[in-house]
Amino acid sequence: PWWTTDIGGFYGGDIDSPSFRELVVRWFQYGVFCPVCRLHGHRMPITKSLPGSGAANEVWSFGDEVYEILRGLLFLREQLRPYIHQQMQLASETGLPPMRPLLVDFPDDVECETVDDQFMFGPELLVAPILHEGARERPVYLPTGTNWVNVATGALQSGGQWVQVAAPLAVIPVFVKENSRLLAVFQSQ
Repeated sequence: PWWTTDIGGFYGGDIDSPSFRELVVRWFQYGVFCPVCRLHGHRMPITKSLPGSGAANEVWSFGDEVYEILRGLLFLREQLRPYIHQQMQLASETGLPPMRPLLVDFPDDVECETVDDQFMFGPELLVAPILHEGARERPVYLPTGTNWVNVATGALQSGGQWVQVAAPLAVIPVFVKENSRLLAVFQSQ
């Protein structure tokens, strides 16, 4: 249940590269919805002032636009802390990981068996990361049996369907169950 990655990859990545900056944003968006969220790695270019050390790797190291996005995500992660703690407690008691395939929570929805690039983060959040450079939208499957709220737009959508979701750089497609207490977290963003 303690799944994580080194956001940005451990080695490489030029902090001045627009392509790498996009990667860091998309990876950080995904990391917010992992049990452990960690920006970690050895960045490029190597600096002469600190031999053997890579470039800076703090959230403010990737330019103002990226900083504002990552800053917002850090605040979101902090607001999700009680929910994450609850999910980790459940994992320690039952073995149910907080991050799981859709079919775990929706075993009667056969479409969930085919979805391999989205996941549930606990029972209330559906996360659909952006996986390709330059992508600004993606299809998302909303499992049947509940209505879903797009946290970026507030739009309510019925489950049991595929929807095309806008995902400008500052947005990761995330849906919350219609009556979830987490709606307040996203509405305060």
